[in-house]
Amino acid sequence: MADYEDTVHHAWWKEASVYQIYPASFKDSNGDGIGDIPGIISKLDYIKNLGVDVVWICPCYKSPKVDMGYDISDYRDIDDQYGTMTDIEELVKGLHARGMKLVMDLVVNHTSDQHDWFKSAIASKDSPYRDYYIWKKPKIGENGEKLPPNNWLSAFSGSVWKYDDKSDEYYFHLFATEQPDLNWENPKVRQEVYDVMRFWLDKGVDGFRMDAINFISKDPAFPDAPVTVPSSKYQNGAMYYALGPRLHEYLAEVGKILIDYNAFSVGEMAHVFDPAEIIKVVGFDRNELNMIFQFELTDIDMGPAGKFSPNKWTPRQFKDISNKWQAFMQKNDGWNALFLENHDSGRSPSRFISDKPEFRSVVAKMLATYIGLQSGTLFVYQGEELGLVNMPKSWSIEKYKDLETLNYHKQLLLDGASQDVLDSAMKEFQKKARDHARLPFQWNSSAFGGFSTVQPWIDVNEDFKEWNAAAQVGDPLSVFSYWRSIFDLRRAYKNVLVYGKFELVDPANEEICAYQRIFRSEVVLVVTSFVESAVTWTVPQKFLRPGKIALSNYGDVKELAAKMVLRPYEAFTYILSV
Repeated sequence: MADYEDTVHHAWWKEASVYQIYPASFKDSNGDGIGDIPGIISKLDYIKNLGVDVVWICPCYKSPKVDMGYDISDYRDIDDQYGTMTDIEELVKGLHARGMKLVMDLVVNHTSDQHDWFKSAIASKDSPYRDYYIWKKPKIGENGEKLPPNNWLSAFSGSVWKYDDKSDEYYFHLFATEQPDLNWENPKVRQEVYDVMRFWLDKGVDGFRMDAINFISKDPAFPDAPVTVPSSKYQNGAMYYALGPRLHEYLAEVGKILIDYNAFSVGEMAHVFDPAEIIKVVGFDRNELNMIFQFELTDIDMGPAGKFSPNKWTPRQFKDISNKWQAFMQKNDGWNALFLENHDSGRSPSRFISDKPEFRSVVAKMLATYIGLQSGTLFVYQGEELGLVNMPKSWSIEKYKDLETLNYHKQLLLDGASQDVLDSAMKEFQKKARDHARLPFQWNSSAFGGFSTVQPWIDVNEDFKEWNAAAQVGDPLSVFSYWRSIFDLRRAYKNVLVYGKFELVDPANEEICAYQRIFRSEVVLVVTSFVESAVTWTVPQKFLRPGKIALSNYGDVKELAAKMVLRPYEAFTYILSV
C-alpha cells in the first residue's frame, strides 16, 4: 500500500493563504465614509507585507445593498459606491504585479429584486424571465385565507415566501424578501451564471467564493418542514434545500468552467455537518469545487433555537470537531478551508475565548496558532491579523446596522418577548452579530481610525487608538507579526504544514488542544491552551528530542521540557529536527 505522502495531490490553491476584504469597511479613498476599490488598491503593499497569496473581496457589484451587496442587481458592473470597472481592472493588475491573486464573490443562489430579470418576472406571468425565479400558488387555509406554500423559515426571520398581489402567486426567497432565489432547474438560468463566471475570469479574476452554493437545488415538492420549534409557525427547512437532488449535477457544470481556467473555488455550505456529503463536492476527483466553508466549528456556540441562542462548549469539543474534518479529508483525498472569522461572524477572541485587555494579544495569537497550522487553505479576515475584537458591550441595539440582527430583534418585540428574553438575545448579539466584523478597519490612531476623513457608515470601535495597523506592522511582538510568521512557516515547511498528516496529541485533555503534523520524517508539534489559568502539561515522550521552538505567543518559550506549565491561553509550535 502506498504511503499517504506518495498519494496526496499537490495544487497551487492548497498552498495558498487568503485574505478576505469587506469593501465597505476596509478603506475609504474619497471621503464618503464608505470603503471602496481604490481604497483597497492603496493598501496592497500592506496585504503583501502580511504574506498572503490571494485576496477575496466580498460583493462590490451593482446592488441596492439591502443585504450589503449580497443582493446583486447587475453581475457585470461595479456599484458606484465602490468604484468602476476600471478600478477592478487596476486591482487585478496591482495584485498580479505583487504575485497575488484575486477571488470575487459569486452570489448566484439569488439576485436582488431590482435585477432586470426579476423586475421583468414580477411585471408579467408571461415574461421570458418569469421562470428564472420560483413561483407557487398560495395554500388556502380553513377560513379561505391565502397562506404561504410551505412553512419554511427565512434566514432573516419570517417566511421564505413573499406574496405578489398582481399574479396571486408567492415567490421564494431564502434570505431577505428583496433577494428572490434563482430557479436553477431552468437551464437558461444556469447558462446565465456560467456566462457571468467566464466574464470575470476573462477579466483576469482568479476564482470565486460561492455564496450559499449548496442552496441552489431545492426539493421540487417543497414539503412542509417538521415542527421543531412549536412556538413558531415557520420552521427550518434546510433538509429540503441544503443538499438538493440536483446539487452535484449543477456543481459539475460549474467545475468544468473552473478547470478550464485553473481557477480557485471555495463554496459556502451552511447546514451541512456530514463530511460524507461534503466530500462529494471537494473530493479531488469530483471536479466540482476545491474546498468548502462548513460551519460546524464556528457554530459551536449556537444553541438549538438558532444563531442567537446560547450554547456552552468545551475545548475538548472544539478540537474534536477539528479532528473530525481533518481526519476525514485526509483519508478521503479532500481539502479543508480553515477559518475562524469572516464577514458574517463576531470576532473570534470575543466570541470564543476572551477579549479581556490583559489577554487580548495572546488569545489572538493562540487562535492563529490553532487554526493556522492545520491542514487546509488558510483564510484570514480583515482585522483578524490585528487581533480586533467585537464592538463594546455598552453599545445599544441602535448602533447595529445589519439586517439579520435587526430583523431578529424586531421579531422579538413583535412577539412580545420578555425583558429577560431581550437581554439574552442582546448578549448573543454582542458575541455573534455580523456587524462586529463589519466595523471600519483600524489603520492608525487618527480620527475614525484612519479609515475615512468623515464619519463612517458604521461606527469605529472605540479602541482604535491603541489597536491599529500602524502600531503593529513594525512591532515584532504584535499580532500582525505573529500572523506573518504563521504564513512564513507554512511556506518554509510546505511539505509538513500544507501536505502533512494531522493527528491529535493528548486527545482526552480537557484544557489543552495539541496536534502534530507529519510528513515522512518531518514533525511539527502545535500546542494551545484554551483556559485562563495556568495548566501543567506532561509532554509525550516521543517529542522529547532535538528541535526548535518556531512560534511562541508569549515570545519567550525557548525549549521543550518533560513537564511544562502553560500560562493562560499559551501557544507554541515545536519543529522536531529531522
